[in-house]
Amino acid sequence: MTEMASHEALRQTLLRIDGRGYKAYKEIGGTYRFPGFTLAIDSVQSDPFASPSRLRALVAPGTAALPERLFASDSRAVGVSCFLAKAFAGQASRFSGRRGTGRSGEIRIEAPGQQVLANTAVQIHADGTIEARFTVGLPAQGRRVLGRQASRLLLEDVPEVIESSLPAGSHSDEELWLHAASNEDADALRARLAEHGLIAFVADGAILPRASGVDDRPLRSDGVVPFSAPDSLRRSFSLPHAGAVTGMGIPAGVTLIVGGGYHGKSTLLRAVERGVYNHRPGDGRELVVSVSDLVKIRAEDGRSVSGVDISAFIGDLPLGQSTGSFSSRNASGSTSQAAAIVEALEAGAEGLLIDEDTAATNFLIRDARMQALVPKAHEPITPFIDRVRQLHAQFGVSAVLVIGGSGDYLDVADTVIAMESFRPRDVTARAHEVAADYPTARVAEGGGPIEADLRRRPRPRSIDPSKGRRQVSIKTRNAHAIQFGAASLDLSAVEQIVHWAQTRAIGAALDYARRTYVDGSLTLAEALELVLADIEREGLDVLDSRRTGDLAQFRRHELAAALNRLRTLEIEGG
Repeated sequence: MTEMASHEALRQTLLRIDGRGYKAYKEIGGTYRFPGFTLAIDSVQSDPFASPSRLRALVAPGTAALPERLFASDSRAVGVSCFLAKAFAGQASRFSGRRGTGRSGEIRIEAPGQQVLANTAVQIHADGTIEARFTVGLPAQGRRVLGRQASRLLLEDVPEVIESSLPAGSHSDEELWLHAASNEDADALRARLAEHGLIAFVADGAILPRASGVDDRPLRSDGVVPFSAPDSLRRSFSLPHAGAVTGMGIPAGVTLIVGGGYHGKSTLLRAVERGVYNHRPGDGRELVVSVSDLVKIRAEDGRSVSGVDISAFIGDLPLGQSTGSFSSRNASGSTSQAAAIVEALEAGAEGLLIDEDTAATNFLIRDARMQALVPKAHEPITPFIDRVRQLHAQFGVSAVLVIGGSGDYLDVADTVIAMESFRPRDVTARAHEVAADYPTARVAEGGGPIEADLRRRPRPRSIDPSKGRRQVSIKTRNAHAIQFGAASLDLSAVEQIVHWAQTRAIGAALDYARRTYVDGSLTLAEALELVLADIEREGLDVLDSRRTGDLAQFRRHELAAALNRLRTLEIEGG
C-alpha cells in the first residue's frame, strides 16, 4: 500500500511542473494528508477541455464532529448529506472561476435540487466520516500547466470550501437537525399511507406552485395560496418530529382532479407526481408525500415499443397486425400510452397519474356520438375509461386523472376533487348527482378482464453500449437524454426524473443489468429488481467502480422506462 503523502508534497509537485505540458499533471494523482481531512485525487484530466479531474475529500469523525443522532438512521443521514452537498456547492461557487484555458479553475459538486435523493456526492459513513466527491478543472494556459495557480486552487481554495461546508461546526445545530428530522418525517409519513387506504397526502399549508416551468423552487409571491384540505378529505398523522399534521388524503381507487383552466389542477397532480421523493426544508412540499410506486403516464408520439402486450387496450390493427406482442419504431399517441401503462404494470406500479393535457384523447375516451358514428367493430381502441376500474379491481392499481373536458369520467370516479383558485373542494357527491342527472348514453367497451403478458424477457445482445472501438460508451447529455452506445435514448417524457445525476445512474444501471442479470432467462421485472437490490445492499457505487460523485437514487420505474425506450431492445420470442 502506497504511503499517504503530505499536502506539502502536493505543493512541491505543482511548483515543479509549472510551465510543463499538461500531461505532467498526471504526477499529482494520489492521496494527501491535510490538516483535518484527506484529499484523494482519483483521476486527472487529460487536457483543459476534457472532463475535469475527480477528487474526494474525507473528513475524519473528530473533525466532522457530527452528532450521532444526525446519522442514526438512513433517512437522517440522507437528509443531512444532501444539505452538506448544497452547502459545498454554495461555497464552491465562491471560488470557482476561469483560471486559464477550457475548464481551468472550476470547482463543482453534483448537489441535489429540491428533492432529497441518496447520492454519491456527499456521504456520511457509519463512523461519522464525511466523504465529498467533486471535480476540479486544473489550471492551464493553452496546454501548459499553471502550477502556481493550481497550488492556490488545491491547497487554499479547495480546503476553504471543505472546511466551510462539511464539518458540523460550519452550520448551526438547528439547521442540521432540521434536515435530518424533515427527511425522517417524510419517510415515516409515506410508510403509513397504505394502512390508511391512501396513495398520497398533501399537508395543510403546503406551497405547491413552482417558480417557473424550469425552476423547481417554490413560487414566492403575495398571491400564493397555501394548500388547505377540504374537511371531508382531511386526514391527520402524528410524525416523529413534526408531531400532529393534517392535510388532504387521496384515497386508493379512481380520483379525478377537475376545475377550470389555470385553477391549479395540473399543479396538484405535479405535486403528487413529485411526492414519490422527499423534499428539502423550505421547498413547500416537505409533507406532500405519495406512495413510492406512482407512475406518470403520457402519450409519446414516435417512441420505440418492443414486444409489449397492449391487447387489453388496443385490439388487432388494420392489415392484421397483432397487438399481443406489439413492437413499433414510431408508436402513435394511443399505442405509446397503452404501452406505457402495461410497462408500468410490469414494473410494479401501484398507481397511474394522467393529465388530460398530455394524453391521447382517443385513448382516454370514446363518447356516445363517436360510438354511434364508428361502430366498435371498426375501432381497435378500448378507451382507458373502460379499463380504469378494472385496473384497480384486478391489479390494485389506482389512478389519479386531471380531467377538464371528459365528463364521462364522472361515471367511474370514486373521488372527485375540484380546484378553484388553487383551493381544493371535495365535489364527489355532486359529481355523482351530475352523472345521474345527465346520463351520457355511451356503452362501456371494456369487455372481459384485463389479460396482459407481463413477463417479457429482454434479449441480451439488444442492450448494447458499444460504439466504434469502445466496448462501453455511455454519455449523459442532460437530465432526459442518454447516448447509450450508438443509440440515442430520449427520456423527455419520463417526467419523474428530476436530476441529471439520476439519469447518469440510470445509464450506468442499464449497463450493469446487461453485464450482471440480463441473460435471456430472467424477465425484465426480475432483472431490474435484482439491480435495485444490489444498490440497496451495496450502494450506488456498485454501478461504477470509479467512485464518482455524479450518481443519484432512482426508482425501478425510471430504469424500466429507459430500457423500454431503448430502440435496440429486443424481446425473446418477439
